[in-house]
Amino acid sequence: MKTTRLVGTSSLILAIALGVSVASPALSQTLGNAPIIINPDGTTRFLDTLRGYSSFASDINDSGQVVGESELPSGSDPAYISDHAFTTGPNGIGITDLGTLRGDYSYARGINNSGQIVGGSSFTPDASLYTHAFIIRSNKTGMSDLGMLGGDSSAAQAINASGQVVGGSGVVPGNGYGHAFITGPNGMGMRDLGTLGGSYSNAASVNDSGQVVGESDLPDGSYHAFITGPDGKGMNDLGTLGGRESHAYDINNSGQVVGFSTTIDGSTHAFVTGPNGRGMTDLGTLGGDYSVAHGINDAGAVVGWSETSNNSIHAFITSPGSMGLTDLYFITDPHANAAYGINNKGQVIALTDRAIPQVPEPEAYILMLAGLGLIVCMGRRKKQFA
Repeated sequence: MKTTRLVGTSSLILAIALGVSVASPALSQTLGNAPIIINPDGTTRFLDTLRGYSSFASDINDSGQVVGESELPSGSDPAYISDHAFTTGPNGIGITDLGTLRGDYSYARGINNSGQIVGGSSFTPDASLYTHAFIIRSNKTGMSDLGMLGGDSSAAQAINASGQVVGGSGVVPGNGYGHAFITGPNGMGMRDLGTLGGSYSNAASVNDSGQVVGESDLPDGSYHAFITGPDGKGMNDLGTLGGRESHAYDINNSGQVVGFSTTIDGSTHAFVTGPNGRGMTDLGTLGGDYSVAHGINDAGAVVGWSETSNNSIHAFITSPGSMGLTDLYFITDPHANAAYGINNKGQVIALTDRAIPQVPEPEAYILMLAGLGLIVCMGRRKKQFA
């Protein structure tokens, strides 16, 4: 989900909240996104940035390597800020600029336990609204362009142990509609996964057997979460919690899926399924109207974020087995507002409410947090992969 290009003021706020790479003038410099690792013992550490500006963490593997994007000045104008994909060392220590495919910006979305990294990158300086999916197979090879299904742009979202990559790609030049894809091992080849009957789908995650999850539109225009069988074969509708919409963000190796869904009363709640996507359980909220589950590990511990009873946004974690929401905000220092991923050691990547010390105007960070709420209150629209 983290790679759609959105247009307009409210959409820009949403894009920032989702960690989308949007090259923009000095506004980005003031946001001060501050990702942290939360260790199982409750200790935390800030991740480094590439140049002291804002950054966003997308995924973490079992050695604690984190990937995402970090802002830095772009080109000859120091006021123009763009993002570069980064990776850290084990336990989030250090930071390495992963460069681009020849354009101005890039973002990393997934990393496996072998250290293979996937994401999206601009590929010509004058094509800032479009990206190509990439894979980095090892530190010695740099970015390899995964191409497209036939459209103008593509983006990779996740990678499993064998190097199968999933994401979304345009299918017809000049048409913003896209389809979910999966590759073979080590990112070789790109196969269209189709849709649930509509014109759009996007893959968000893949487990080691090749089961893929994401979202697709239906003929009636609604969006539902989906799961495939092993190796991406067959797309099955996961349904909803009683409402019209659902979206899947992550899947573990037993096939448990997490995401969010609208409910009968119009609220938006985090969900988790049983193995192989069976059943959908409402995880509830931290007292507010909405919650989003964004990551799950093989033990079934789920992380995400939720509105609270006083309209704040707090990160949450469940116990192994996906039982009960624990508010991470009050038990972490700095406070955690949104959790995006969890590895099998129980390390969590999260976004905090504390601005990076080097970045001025920390009050602008509130704008980014407000964008999280727009995830569940903005209407769905057809997406252009970038």
